[in-house]
Amino acid sequence: MASVLGTFTDLQPTPMATKPLQAVVQPTPVPPASANGVANGEKAGGGDTRTVIIVHGPGQEGIVSVFADVLGKPFRLATSFRSVADAGHGIVIGLRADDAKVDIHERDRSRIVAIHAHCVNLGMPPDAELSSECDYEFLYAEKPFFRRDLSRFISFTLGQINHHEALITKPRTYFISTTFPDVRTALPNLDILTVGSDAVELRVDLLKEPLSDGTFSSVPSISYVGEQVMLLRQRTELPIIFTTRCTKENGKFPMENPQLFYEYLYRAVQWGVEYIDVEIWLPEEIRRSLYEKRGNSKIISAFHDFSGTFRWPSERAQEIFRDSRRYGDIVKMITVINDVSENYELEYFRSQIRANNPSGPALSAVNMGRLGQISRAFNTVFSPITHPLLPIVAAPGQMSAAEINSSLATMSQLPRKTIFAITSRPSAQTAFFEKCFNELGLTHRLSAVDRGPKGNVESFCSQPDFGGAYLNPPIAAAQAYIPQLSDAARAIGAIDTITAHTTAAGSQLIGDNAMWKGIRATLTRDFAPAAYRGRAAIVVASSADDASTAVFALRSLNVGTIYTVGFRAVDGAPGSAGLWQGSEAFTGVESVQRVEMPVVVVSALPPSRSHLVQPLLRHFGAWPGTRRMAGKESGSGRIFVDLASGPRKGDPRAVAEGCGWTCYGVADTGAFATVEVLRLLVGQNVPYSFVRLASGRSLS
Repeated sequence: MASVLGTFTDLQPTPMATKPLQAVVQPTPVPPASANGVANGEKAGGGDTRTVIIVHGPGQEGIVSVFADVLGKPFRLATSFRSVADAGHGIVIGLRADDAKVDIHERDRSRIVAIHAHCVNLGMPPDAELSSECDYEFLYAEKPFFRRDLSRFISFTLGQINHHEALITKPRTYFISTTFPDVRTALPNLDILTVGSDAVELRVDLLKEPLSDGTFSSVPSISYVGEQVMLLRQRTELPIIFTTRCTKENGKFPMENPQLFYEYLYRAVQWGVEYIDVEIWLPEEIRRSLYEKRGNSKIISAFHDFSGTFRWPSERAQEIFRDSRRYGDIVKMITVINDVSENYELEYFRSQIRANNPSGPALSAVNMGRLGQISRAFNTVFSPITHPLLPIVAAPGQMSAAEINSSLATMSQLPRKTIFAITSRPSAQTAFFEKCFNELGLTHRLSAVDRGPKGNVESFCSQPDFGGAYLNPPIAAAQAYIPQLSDAARAIGAIDTITAHTTAAGSQLIGDNAMWKGIRATLTRDFAPAAYRGRAAIVVASSADDASTAVFALRSLNVGTIYTVGFRAVDGAPGSAGLWQGSEAFTGVESVQRVEMPVVVVSALPPSRSHLVQPLLRHFGAWPGTRRMAGKESGSGRIFVDLASGPRKGDPRAVAEGCGWTCYGVADTGAFATVEVLRLLVGQNVPYSFVRLASGRSLS
């Protein structure tokens, strides 16, 4: 491979000069609209395909280029909605707020999605007219600007990511409620607070907006709530649950004005909040309107009863579920009980609902108070949890994730297993897994073992208390003692995680691969999935085996041609499932010069050879495209991922950054992969932010 890459060493472009902010607003070349482009807002693999128009404030033209960069599209500025009616979905349009007001109400909503991008530094609240007329609203601060916040917002609102599909298939999900009057108080501990949680609830009714006279507003303003959502989303990758709990249901929002609830809840939809809690006492027209206008948000249809007279084995309970499911993606029913036996009545009710409603919606149901705590352990769908660091519990009897797991272990519902970390070298990950087990209250034992010279893994898997294993380095997928493989492990040809599932016939082992999800999550942290679709990618490695995980991750993003450097792969290998179909090998400098600008270069070279990718980075780094916003690089639509771990020769990331690439390393991919490994092995969520915090690396 050195002989191939060595031919590129003469390509030493002069480092690109930093462009001034005004360069951002120059329109980029727009390719002709595809003749078979999807119109009318249909979703064709990549979600919403309508033309994206960014309505921005004065002096904020730079945000348009960042939206375009995240989406992997060109952009241009316009002066009215009428002038961009036929722009096509392959371009992002920027429109000044004053110009947008003239004809925003005339736009064709089936072809155009309008996003109001408001910089909070310009003042709050945003323009009420634009907020109401636009489909969505993105609130951001110039400094600090969190690109990952924008990527998450646009990917979710345009339907390119779906948290709910993954969460609803988990055996057990939790959410933690931030009961702080100001989320800023929670932010320093948020990484620890959310260990074990699958979502974070923002209790809007518990927020306390300070007034100029030293008192607090009885109801926090839309302006204050919007900033709170912005701050929370900037610091967690978890989905947010937006809740306005009324006074009758242990909250603080007044019930006299149901329209007030609609105003706040619909604004949460516009802000791209993943889950909206809608109380079923609200008028039907409000609940129906929110359900119909929810976009990609999911509605939690919530019922609470504090009277102590509610009974699970009653027609009323069935009626409440039927009423809730009409306008809900999840039905939540919370009650107060008088006797511990009522917990078992709830379980019978839960079994009836599951049997009679196999296609959903999912039911989240618990009994409050100390008498009902056992029901929190039995509930498997979005169980509300608390944490010792929270100022108050959100409801009587709430338990932490560790307390629920401890209760499950006591009831033999969470049997103690031995989880193996099978490695060929010492790893700090072992200590981290133990820390997570302790934080989650899991009784599992972690056993770190050396694979040994013969790489014997089967002997560990045959132990009676085997609960799963993490393997570093991975093993080949073809193992007789692992009868079942995930699609990823089969295609990649490597197993880095083994899970054990109890069946009627005994324990069944499943081989899986978590690293590909780590690579994919890294690639989509600052870029929407659509940024990769149909565009060229380059993978540099010493062998096809080293590159297969990265290639599988790239295939999941529907990239175009994958060019390989340093190896030649032949499709059709056992289990490859078309992994290498359509890939092309670089054979020399001429083939490199014929290639279009790649959206991503992934280096799977070992540390001792990682420097060999540098000529490629310099060559493609000479292409124009670097942009700036508010004095900070917004990215160039070029991503470099270096998977080398350990001391390396040269510094390819420094070279890439100097050429305008957005760079990620093995610490990023490894952290995301660790999240997936823990989910596979113990069924619990440990956020990426906590993994990075524990590794001592900055998250910004």
